[in-house]
Amino acid sequence: MIRVTNLTFRYNSGSPDAVKNISFQIDKGEIFGFLGPSGAGKSTAQKILTGQLKTYSGSVIIAENEIKDAERSLYNRIGVAFEFPNLYEKLTAKENLKLFGSFYSRRLIDPDLLLKMVNLYEDRDTLVGSFSKGMKMRLNFARSIMHSPDLLFLDEPTSGLDPVNARMVKDIIRSLKDQGTTIFLTTHNMHDAETLCDRLALIDNGALVVSGSPSDLKLQFGIKQLKVTLKHDSIRKEIAFSLDGLGNNISFLEVIKSGNIETMHTCEASLEDIFVLVTGHNLTGFQTDSMKNAETI
Repeated sequence: MIRVTNLTFRYNSGSPDAVKNISFQIDKGEIFGFLGPSGAGKSTAQKILTGQLKTYSGSVIIAENEIKDAERSLYNRIGVAFEFPNLYEKLTAKENLKLFGSFYSRRLIDPDLLLKMVNLYEDRDTLVGSFSKGMKMRLNFARSIMHSPDLLFLDEPTSGLDPVNARMVKDIIRSLKDQGTTIFLTTHNMHDAETLCDRLALIDNGALVVSGSPSDLKLQFGIKQLKVTLKHDSIRKEIAFSLDGLGNNISFLEVIKSGNIETMHTCEASLEDIFVLVTGHNLTGFQTDSMKNAETI
């Protein structure tokens, strides 16, 4: 559905490249995530892929069309929901959906059904200007899927949502994937990226630094250790054992027999850990400690 080759973009001749020679492809029915901090180039890349920025170099093929040369009919197949909702605040929620629905020349999902899906049915006749950010985000999301797009672009889809509504939106995203929708998701939310995406790319300073499935990346960059937490007389101690030759490690076998084990887990890297390893800095500005070394045996 998407094939990007040597994509480079800068906003003006005197500025540095906002996107630097990136290449990737996305298959039909796949959820592909762009993960990176604010200012990394995620939103710029998405604006290029949706045809809003056309002065790029390289190639961006969307559903077999070079996006800067694509005909308007292609947009009947594309849905977009950016982080900052663009809605008519003097119209009601239902009126907004009806208005935006008139832009498409394909069958639409009934507005009432959409509003029920995103828990806004009771507010269908309320002016959007009185909505909270979370309500606007849910309405904006409903607008993006009202024409059952083949390709859906989402920018921070759970931003501003409480845990219940964030889970609801993610469940809908998974359902759309199961129906064959291809989804391009930009986020700095590592939990969303890990739980939603089939594959993802880490982007920093406009460059794609590493890509793969969340599970493959975690295994690739993780430490081959087993961490065991022992508790004896209210005192806890953490010991890390190498996975190599673990079955013959006498110290590990003695720990197993001791009966003092409280927890045991392998040392997979988190997505933030991986980002730190490949870029030298973290995503959120907060120090991560999930890969700190325990006493190793």
